[in-house]
Amino acid sequence: MTLPSHRRRLTVSATLIAALAAGVAPAANAFAAPAPAATSAGATTAPAPAPAPDMAGVTAALNAAMANGAPGAMARYSGPDGVLSRTVGVRDRVSAAAMDVQARFRIGSVSKTFSTVVLLQLVDEGKLTLDAPVNTYLPGLLPDDRITVRHLLTHRSGLADYTDQMFNSTVPGFEAVRNKAFTYQELVDLSLALPRTTEPGVSYKYSNANFVVVGMLIEKATGRPVADAYERRIFKPLKLRKTSYVHPDTRIKGLHVRGYLHPDEEGAPLVDSTEQTVSWAQSAGAVISSPGDLNTFTSALMRGRLLSPAMLEAMTTVTPTDATNTRFYGLGLRRYDLSCGTQIFGHTGTVQGFYTYAFSTRDGKRSLSAVANTSNHGSANTALGGTLEAAFCGKKPAAPTSRAAASPTAGDLTLLPAERDLPERH
Repeated sequence: MTLPSHRRRLTVSATLIAALAAGVAPAANAFAAPAPAATSAGATTAPAPAPAPDMAGVTAALNAAMANGAPGAMARYSGPDGVLSRTVGVRDRVSAAAMDVQARFRIGSVSKTFSTVVLLQLVDEGKLTLDAPVNTYLPGLLPDDRITVRHLLTHRSGLADYTDQMFNSTVPGFEAVRNKAFTYQELVDLSLALPRTTEPGVSYKYSNANFVVVGMLIEKATGRPVADAYERRIFKPLKLRKTSYVHPDTRIKGLHVRGYLHPDEEGAPLVDSTEQTVSWAQSAGAVISSPGDLNTFTSALMRGRLLSPAMLEAMTTVTPTDATNTRFYGLGLRRYDLSCGTQIFGHTGTVQGFYTYAFSTRDGKRSLSAVANTSNHGSANTALGGTLEAAFCGKKPAAPTSRAAASPTAGDLTLLPAERDLPERH
């Protein structure tokens, strides 16, 4: 389903960049597009061109992810001048097959953005209302009629994240559910057995339970499995030929990356976690994709190809998730504010054996997807986040030459760690 294109260019003033560099929080309207600057002759100056991606910096971030425990990593950048990709390490430790940018992998919680797109399309079609109680559509499901559809999408419902307990012991927890097929109701019951984390709408608290309920809403509104909604509404229209939702099948068909889970015990061998149902997540995290397809998806979303202008505006209206004023959450969508003032929208993903970043600029002209084939090792995830700064902000200014400086390393990159999607024990 393709809707009229809606684009909004965001520009950032030099004053704002200076404020960010100084650690000063920007005003609420700081990112509104300013009027073009007038010259003395009355003409206007064109906005500064986007910086060229620093692919050496991207490679350094990928190598840093490997140095922190990932067998391999890769990134794919798409911009006005074409596509650039980098790979390091292996996608399969047994065969030693090199990482391949054409390979598929589990994208974890990037799936939440796919689920949100479907739900917002249903809102546009009049089948759901964002501010209606969830119990309006799923009577009696939740113990609090104040919890709305919007609260689910913004992680402000107060529903506890059952995965905290499920994976408290990382490898035994994973092996207990690797081949299990849950119903949505069973997952909701696991959440409801735990104390609520906040009153509805009061504060952000990430929970996979929210998007389990989103899956239930999609299936109730369409009368079809969520896999059908993904396929008809996103995969086929965008020709995402390497993206699929195969729950509860455990396989990743075709060329794919194998995922490796770090045990909690320091020095213990990695666990191959590639084959699993991901039934414990379903509409919260069970989509499989590739770097190219993720670039296409985030870019198309930001260009307005999947949602009406009103729904895209709602999706990209964000609130802070912490005190840094650099990380925000909208409706199933993260916004990161990078050191150069650029805003990027997308999602992070963590599923056993895989860390993923999939982001695009608000105009959809530049996108990056990156993956490392490990998990439960947060330093690898943080290092992988360095691909965002390098890709969207370009090369950093040269260091002062007044004193000797050490050779630059991945540690010199400005790293923006993702908020965890699953419990991390490291």
